[in-house]
Amino acid sequence: MDVLTAVGLALPAGLNAYIPLLGLALAQRFEIVALGEPWDTLGEWWVIALIAVLLLVEVLADKVPAVDHVNDALQTVVRPAAGAVVAVAASGQAGENYPLVMVALGVLLAGGVHAAKATARPVVNATTGGSGAPVASAVEDVVSAASTALAIFAPVLVVAVIVGFGWLLWRFTRRRRSLPDA
Repeated sequence: MDVLTAVGLALPAGLNAYIPLLGLALAQRFEIVALGEPWDTLGEWWVIALIAVLLLVEVLADKVPAVDHVNDALQTVVRPAAGAVVAVAASGQAGENYPLVMVALGVLLAGGVHAAKATARPVVNATTGGSGAPVASAVEDVVSAASTALAIFAPVLVVAVIVGFGWLLWRFTRRRRSLPDA
């Protein structure tokens, strides 16, 4: 279950680095999860406050066209790092025994989601004249928050989400291949 929680937190870190960090920090603080040392420090109020401030900056920056591109460039390092932190912190025994594996998993998952987001966002901005940036960003934040809650409270459902997303991706790819070239 801990590995499912770790995976379930690393994925949304690719959309917004601070939502899964804040969710895990609050879960630690309110004893919903028990993180081992040194990760239990995430539940300290000063760390929670710092993450909340960083989240506010991220949320605001990501809603403004052009600023969101600069933000995505900066987040290219932050989001995979956040994915690594939440993956190792939430993975329990797997993180203690195989920390480098969990770091790599977190970096790859969050980095992959971030790459998809950073690639799609300019297309959204270009096709909507920038008006789609706040909408896309809000959807990403909601998906990140819902995924974080799911990973913490119902990690078994993370498998269903991953399978569902994989099916949608497969279907989209298959459809794109069947379209004639213009």
